[in-house]
Amino acid sequence: MTTILQISDTHIVPQGLLVSRGLDTADALGRLVKRITSILDRIEPVSSVLVSGDLSDDGQAESYALFKTLMAPLNLPLDVIPGNHDAREAMREAFADHLPASGPLNWARAVGAVRLIGLDTLVEGQGAGTLLSESLAFLEQALLDAGEMPVLLALHHPPFQSGIGFMDQIGLTNRETLRDVVTGHAGPLRMVCGHIHNMMVSDMGGHIAISCPSPCSTFSYDLRADAPVGFMAQEDGFLLHRWDTEFQTIRIGLEAGPGPFPF
Repeated sequence: MTTILQISDTHIVPQGLLVSRGLDTADALGRLVKRITSILDRIEPVSSVLVSGDLSDDGQAESYALFKTLMAPLNLPLDVIPGNHDAREAMREAFADHLPASGPLNWARAVGAVRLIGLDTLVEGQGAGTLLSESLAFLEQALLDAGEMPVLLALHHPPFQSGIGFMDQIGLTNRETLRDVVTGHAGPLRMVCGHIHNMMVSDMGGHIAISCPSPCSTFSYDLRADAPVGFMAQEDGFLLHRWDTEFQTIRIGLEAGPGPFPF
């Protein structure tokens, strides 16, 4: 059994600052890490913590340092990819032991029985994301190298439309090109992402794609043309992706109420 824990969109800023003048993202992540550590004995062994972008809200070195400090109590390997709020070079420096020394922050490695692939969709200075031709070629080769191994493919921007209009306007610009690449992969493949601060499940190129909630905020699923643009403060859970003979994804929220009570 291989278990990979996914967290997304932590939006950390330097100590003492708030996001959008009111959101304490560091406290929210601290509470989530405390929650996870309290239940690790129920879900172990966890092989990796995958963080699917927007680790920081401002791309500052100080923010990445604080992020690493907040995550340290988990005492688990971190695998990270950039989101639209991240800064490529600052992130590369902060995670120099994990990320490539040059070019897009793409990587692939074996995690237990799973081939974990991280793709860089960041276009610095923009909210929308794009997979460069270099990244698409990297993915094609990584899928070939995976052979029959199950693949968990991570990118920040969802490879599907969410229905949240203002987020879809800054979504992945070349979803169809990505679809063309993954459609030909015959082995087990699951795609995971962040960006939209909600859990959604979608089909994509014959495979399942799942987005992860954020530990600090969410966006309303509102299909009206005049839907308000903005976020709500909401502390949320994380995802577990497990591979035995097939993929299973579990959403674990924050602490439940009293119980369990006998039936």
